[in-house]
Amino acid sequence: MKIYVLDTNVLLDDPRAIFAFEENQVILPLAVLEEIDDQKTKTSSIGHNARETSRILDNLREQGRLDCGVKLENGGNLRIEINGKDFDPPEGLNAAKKDNRILSTAFYIQKENPDQKVILVTNDINLRLIADAFGLKAEQYRSNRLNDDEIYTGSHEIKVPAELIDRFYQNNALELKEFKNIDKKIYPQEMVHLIAVDQKGKSALARFNGEQIVPFLFSKASPWGIKPRNKEQRFALELLLNEDIKLVTLLGKAGTGKTLLALAVGLSKVTDEEAYKRLLVARPVIPMGNDIGFLPGTKEEKLQPWMQPIFDNLDFILNQSNDSSFSFDYLVEKNLIQIEALTYIRGRSVPNQFIIIDEAQNLTAHEVKTIITRAGKNTKIVLTGDPYQIDNPYLDKHTNGLTLLAHKFHNESIAGHITLVKGERSELARIASELL
Repeated sequence: MKIYVLDTNVLLDDPRAIFAFEENQVILPLAVLEEIDDQKTKTSSIGHNARETSRILDNLREQGRLDCGVKLENGGNLRIEINGKDFDPPEGLNAAKKDNRILSTAFYIQKENPDQKVILVTNDINLRLIADAFGLKAEQYRSNRLNDDEIYTGSHEIKVPAELIDRFYQNNALELKEFKNIDKKIYPQEMVHLIAVDQKGKSALARFNGEQIVPFLFSKASPWGIKPRNKEQRFALELLLNEDIKLVTLLGKAGTGKTLLALAVGLSKVTDEEAYKRLLVARPVIPMGNDIGFLPGTKEEKLQPWMQPIFDNLDFILNQSNDSSFSFDYLVEKNLIQIEALTYIRGRSVPNQFIIIDEAQNLTAHEVKTIITRAGKNTKIVLTGDPYQIDNPYLDKHTNGLTLLAHKFHNESIAGHITLVKGERSELARIASELL
């Protein structure tokens, strides 16, 4: 049996993490409970998870004293360790720091149980490094962590005979059984690039609708004058313009056009087609849920620095449009567009709107769930982000809510995903993104 000592950030990410360690022993240092208590009044998802952790522990307390240990539903055992608080940390570490108190408790547990494997579980990289430096095994919490091969790209390249591409154009469809060399499963709404192996330059772009490989529905579309510059952008437009697809996730490095395409389609759907009542654009004021502070000015003036990238993209789109009657002020005045901090979406029901959540790579899985469950009738949600520019210290490209959302929904026909790879902002921006 192993002994797992949990850090606070594990429970703030997943309150039910205590049940994720099979028939092993789970120990919570006293400092963890103190940190949970410090976070419980926050209005963000961190505060929610802190309160949920407290409720779970309170329910377990009915079985007996937690400092003596209680049985868990998965067959394991949970105990709150209060003795380790007096165990001095290794020389050089500040004993007053709560992270070091948690570390001290783990060392105490290791000393008291020399014949058992003791593992510190934390999402804090530095704490794992310190633990490792002093000979204590440390791991990242992996419940919501994807491996590289699990990260969904949303597109599939297939090499086929040229005659199969001819048949595709003739019949406007291909059955999956006609392909003999597909090396992995194709999911609903996945984009397909067919490349002829026996005729140079011959290819076709298509989509798997869940039953057949079919042509694009919007191959000639250029919403508000924005035209795709590469195949991934064409893939993205196909998903964004399709109203049967209610959830779209777009991943890509800076300059790949993910936000620009989403805004252009949102404006087209709201103003030209009137398919939705309003375009709602939101960005997290990082970290999500934090108040934007007691800065002088109106809410709009406070949000200006956070929303400037959105305004820059809108300005570019409006300048590209041939219709000079539209301006940002006009769109706001007619209530056709609304730009908010993500904080203000929480608790709302949002029907009949085209919603864009930008910088979604900074959201946890729980925060993403909170957003998606706000969607009312006839609402489409688009989440965009760069998994290589994450500001949340406890997230990375394998654990952020945007990547997890694409993975969880990749088998649902109501959702689509594309990873954009080529920078189109400028030659300088593309090279900088690759080299720096």
